[in-house]
Amino acid sequence: MFGYIRPLQGELKVRELERFKACYCGLCHALGRKYGFRARFILSYEFVFLSMLLWGADETLTIRRKRCIASPCFRKRYCVSNATMDLCAGYSVILAWWKTRDAVADEGFFRAIPYRLTSLFLSGAYKRAVRELPEVDAAVREQLAKLAGCESRGAESFDEAADKFAKILKAAAGGKAPAATRRVLHELLYHLGRWIYIIDACDDLKNDVKYGRYNPIALRFNLKQGELPDVNAEEIKMTLAHSNNLLSAAFELLPENAWSAIVSNIVYSGMPDAAERIIRNYKTEEKLNSEHDNPI
Repeated sequence: MFGYIRPLQGELKVRELERFKACYCGLCHALGRKYGFRARFILSYEFVFLSMLLWGADETLTIRRKRCIASPCFRKRYCVSNATMDLCAGYSVILAWWKTRDAVADEGFFRAIPYRLTSLFLSGAYKRAVRELPEVDAAVREQLAKLAGCESRGAESFDEAADKFAKILKAAAGGKAPAATRRVLHELLYHLGRWIYIIDACDDLKNDVKYGRYNPIALRFNLKQGELPDVNAEEIKMTLAHSNNLLSAAFELLPENAWSAIVSNIVYSGMPDAAERIIRNYKTEEKLNSEHDNPI
């Protein structure tokens, strides 16, 4: 699911990279412990990031070693889960469930079979997550229904469609944080959700056009072949940078926690790098060679 929100590893210290991997493994363990083995397959970088972001300033960080199904021979470092990580495990189950149901509705019969099987495997985990987080499930359900409305009428504004997904992530800013901190998290997560939606639409552009799926970028720029002209690519880069700047400003207002250095790397380096890599996929080899020959 997604996979865009990750650090730029070359800019991390070795200690920070090991911590990030431990958080990734920790969320995997939390999913398995709370929602069963099958739930581990929905592990995503986005909710690892959310776990680090929502981690309380006074919450301790404990890292241990343990064997698991992914590493049966060697013990791997993992972050011992706490209330924040358990919360993010529930968020990820709910969003994964609704994404599979949305895919079932959007795809043809045969292409939807894997999504039907995934939703079947996740049904028990989803029911448990809803019992613990009914308000989050309601927010996801409401915004996805509005997003489906955008799709059914072919809304050409990717801002309108992105707004619906942004409000899904915004709903994850609850919890026990002080009111002032929650307001900052609302702003940060809203623009994070907007950024994810737009970059995902850009990444899926060719396949969406090929299979006739809804893609607001294709509709906005009337892209019949799934190719993104440079002038349109620059407009998308600008709107992505705008959301990245706004969430960066919100991030600076948050109190530091055990993960602040890694979160900073993701916000200031990892996300811009992901956006650049995906946009560059639409440039021809000739253009890439030209850029390489004339770096200035």
